[in-house]
Amino acid sequence: MQRKPWELAFLAEPEEVAALRRLLRLHLGVWGLHELVDAAQLCVTELVTNVVTHVGIGTPTRLAVTMNDAYLRIEVHDPDAKALPTLLSGTQRMPQLREAEAGRGLALVDAVADRWGVQLRADGKVTWCELRASLSSPYGHTGGPRVTRAEAILGLYGWAARKHPERGDEAHLLSAVAGRMPAIEVIADILHWLHAHGHDPDDALDCAQTRFEAEIEVA
Repeated sequence: MQRKPWELAFLAEPEEVAALRRLLRLHLGVWGLHELVDAAQLCVTELVTNVVTHVGIGTPTRLAVTMNDAYLRIEVHDPDAKALPTLLSGTQRMPQLREAEAGRGLALVDAVADRWGVQLRADGKVTWCELRASLSSPYGHTGGPRVTRAEAILGLYGWAARKHPERGDEAHLLSAVAGRMPAIEVIADILHWLHAHGHDPDDALDCAQTRFEAEIEVA
């Protein structure tokens, strides 16, 4: 699954937060990261609210969302490098904060995120946080090693299909390496291979179905 970085420029207004939360939910749904939606929305809400409160309403701000290995990374960019959100040293999760610098919001981010921080830049600062996803790689799925292997096979299959222009639109579909039809095409080709080598495709399907159902029950 290609999880391409995306970003959005906006003005830091209280009414923008709801729209950003909806947009984030949509993107994470497409990325298959449903389990991170609530935590990610909370982090975006607090990071953007921090800009509204401590930098100013109407501040030109930018939200950037990427994958950093198996972590979802959320960044909020603003032009003020002075008011730095900082946790008191020597504190644990949900610590007391310097109210003038951060406030309650950073405590919530600190509580739900696996890690967070601030980067100073020539044009301002970036406040970021990262949430651990249940992925084996930035482009993997959450279904375990079998799903990861299947994705790799579909990727190779899509590459091979593009080498056969006679397949026309089908090659374009397979190049996406996503969705139901590419998987059906892979299964159909394997059944053709079994038939060509004297094996019973129905027996192979029955065996595969039995193994699948047994492993689903165990999981």
